[in-house]
Amino acid sequence: MRDRLAPLLARIRACRICAAQLPLGPRPVLQASATSRLLIVSQAPGRKVHESGIPFDDVSGQRLREWLGIDKALFYDASRVAIVPMGFCFPGSGKGGDLPPRPECAPTWHPRLLPLLPQVRLTLLIGRYAQAGQAGVPRGTRLTDTVQAWRDHLALGRLPLPHPSPRNRAWLLHNPWFEAELLPVLRERVAQVLRDAG
Repeated sequence: MRDRLAPLLARIRACRICAAQLPLGPRPVLQASATSRLLIVSQAPGRKVHESGIPFDDVSGQRLREWLGIDKALFYDASRVAIVPMGFCFPGSGKGGDLPPRPECAPTWHPRLLPLLPQVRLTLLIGRYAQAGQAGVPRGTRLTDTVQAWRDHLALGRLPLPHPSPRNRAWLLHNPWFEAELLPVLRERVAQVLRDAG
């Protein structure tokens, strides 16, 4: 597995499929290892992450680590945590925030990459694009409905989450059950998965 993963990651990081459509040019950002136990499938890197080349190197990442109950050192330990967005490059900005992930990315790379992560025990699906792409959630399904069904998803080894962006502050205020009911289970499950990996 490891022998196949390293060259694939190199190919992904050198990908230029969408170069003509990316306003800042391609810079694929991800992390993964054949030993990763926690898989985070997110939307796409933001502008700050594009500049640094480090996944979730922004306010969203800080909130996500708080949700998970882990520090930066553990979060960026690819031997335990894989971060694989639906789009590996910053897609640009629109009126309401960042544009959707490029549609070419996940179909091109996920089928090759995800089978090389055999130790994953929990997958976090952050935002609608990840939930549609990885869990088959129908387009048009409300994020709230998907996240409220988290117990059904957890039985399948995954958890749907809202995006930890500060733009979702209103959603968190209107859905206090997320912090009261889901986050404690999330932290417990993440701790268990990563403890088993240690």
